[in-house]
Amino acid sequence: DLTVGMAAFVIPKIHENPDGWGPLNIPERTNTIPYAPFSKSDKLGKTADWLVDSKFPSRGYQSNTRYGQYSNVQTAFSYVHNEDEESFTLVENRPIKSKFPVRRYGPNRNQRQQMLQQVQQQTQKAKQLQKGGRQPPRGGQRQNQNQGARRWPGNNAYDAAKRSRDFSIEIRPEWTLLEQIDFASLLKLSTNVEEPEDLYTCGSMEYYDRTFERVNTKNEKPLERIERTFFKVSTSDDPIIRKLSMEGVGNVFATDTILSVLMSAPRSVYSWDIVVHRVGNRLFFDKRDNSQFDFLTVNETANEPPYDEKDSINSPHSLSQEATFINQNFSQQVLLRNGKTYNFEHPNPFASSEEEVGSVGYRYRKWKLGEDITLVARCEVDGVLPPATSSGGKEQFLTIKALNEYDVKTSGLDWRQKLDTQRGAVLATELKNNSNKLTRWTAQALLAGSSALILGYVSRVQPKDNYNHVVLGSHSNKPKDFAGQINLNMNNMWGILRVLIDLCMKLPDGKYLLIKDPNKAQIGLYEVSQDTFEEAKPTESSDLV
Repeated sequence: DLTVGMAAFVIPKIHENPDGWGPLNIPERTNTIPYAPFSKSDKLGKTADWLVDSKFPSRGYQSNTRYGQYSNVQTAFSYVHNEDEESFTLVENRPIKSKFPVRRYGPNRNQRQQMLQQVQQQTQKAKQLQKGGRQPPRGGQRQNQNQGARRWPGNNAYDAAKRSRDFSIEIRPEWTLLEQIDFASLLKLSTNVEEPEDLYTCGSMEYYDRTFERVNTKNEKPLERIERTFFKVSTSDDPIIRKLSMEGVGNVFATDTILSVLMSAPRSVYSWDIVVHRVGNRLFFDKRDNSQFDFLTVNETANEPPYDEKDSINSPHSLSQEATFINQNFSQQVLLRNGKTYNFEHPNPFASSEEEVGSVGYRYRKWKLGEDITLVARCEVDGVLPPATSSGGKEQFLTIKALNEYDVKTSGLDWRQKLDTQRGAVLATELKNNSNKLTRWTAQALLAGSSALILGYVSRVQPKDNYNHVVLGSHSNKPKDFAGQINLNMNNMWGILRVLIDLCMKLPDGKYLLIKDPNKAQIGLYEVSQDTFEEAKPTESSDLV
């Protein structure tokens, strides 16, 4: 029988603890061992840790979850001297001199006093700078610190990513979130679009002044204030777009500014919003009234974007107004104001006879994005380049923009020292700090069919003066070549736009809002009521039919 030689297994008695878990009674053989309470979330490490420093129990990032970190483990197992040690004395209590000098890594008394004096001086300088309107240095950095010095955790280089930004408009509870589009999915899209067709042209433009090509840091020119009227009319308020819509020319309508924002969405950081009207089988992309949509951003994609400080000339809002002011004046100053203009077929539809209008031409263009999608957009050109006499060609349209420098410390490159000799390095720095803005400008130039994109470099006369500026230089770029330099894929931009159009085309008739999340790389699509944003200027949706 096989069961005769098998060992018997006796099930031990299990004691149930109704008040918790663990044994009910402590055995006598373990009664004298001290017990250290611990939490179930503690990580059990070494059985005997002889390297634990009782003075600094939480030193290092690994000690935050160590066993007994917040309990009395140290006191329970620490050795206690029971015998009297007063009778114990050393034979010789003089310090032993080492043969080698001991290197001290901490500051001595004199160095500590010098450090305290420097901190007091920095505090006084910061208060003086704040009174003068200049942003004081933050993050414990000294004002005379080298810009290329290594930044440690806790400084502004790491705080920028943690900064919480506000939405361009407050999300109301009655709005319905329909879709969220991640930027990662938009980067993989691609659509090939044929060349556009001009439907309607209007406006007049002045010719480019080639003398500005000789402007440099040694021959700078003051930025002039040119009092002219600039029109920033939204899609639904454009009479030409309304006329084309009534004629059934297309079924998607927008402006080049709105299209460039949508196309370059993956490079944007700040929040923006676009109103979408779905009327029948047509889409109208509009900007919201009284919004900051037409204002330019400054250092939006920088490692340390501007801080939103009240009453500071270097706050994002103040810099945005300054950059927009610079662009409008620069785009007019580089043109010949001698009365000679290039006129399109029709006059400016937004101008009246008694006001002086800025040099601008409008081209209403049509793109076929598929069998069922026809896009019509109003595109702007700022100036005209006269044809070369030898070639006998036609006039070339220009898109004129300006980059601005407000503080050397923010970019790390002084334009007055580097622009003439290292223009590529300056442009690379601007591409890093203003990637979204440069992408939008390039997209606008490509949509408008401009032959050249002229970029100007404008700087403050003094860092604390945001009203007076000088032109340090400019250079011309072909939009297609410049798009390759900044790693801009036009097929991907058309793919992004096509996906957003297809998404909105599936919606029923109504009013919707596309809004960029300021703290996430995604776009939200909300359904809003027809009277939303119409407090100041009511507009009936039937007018768009």
